Amino acid sequence: MEMKEAKAYLRYVRISPRKVQIVCDLIRGKEVGTALAILMQTPKSAAEPLTKLLKSAVANAENNFGMDPEKLVVTEVYATPGPILKRMMPRAQGRAYRINKRTSHVTIAVAEKA
Repeated sequence: MEMKEAKAYLRYVRISPRKVQIVCDLIRGKEVGTALAILMQTPKSAAEPLTKLLKSAVANAENNFGMDPEKLVVTEVYATPGPILKRMMPRAQGRAYRINKRTSHVTIAVAEKA
């Protein structure tokens, strides 16, 4: 029997993938209710967009696949690097240092537990 997954994507979010991955690791494999509770209490900047993304994935599961939101589990969640916005910072003696403003693409998948 093939397990159906509902996914949601968040693209071009202006947070470094390294910072997003820390929050992703907190909710991977958890039940949706528990994962939302963890995200609400996490004082990281990535927690807010991930909360919205998880709610979106749950809505996709409910509306597109007819899954029960109470039985959903976060099966996979990961962040990959998006394009980097390159900026310059003026330094002494006419030099310029590069500032990399990193972006992320985040994917969340939820499925009903057996």
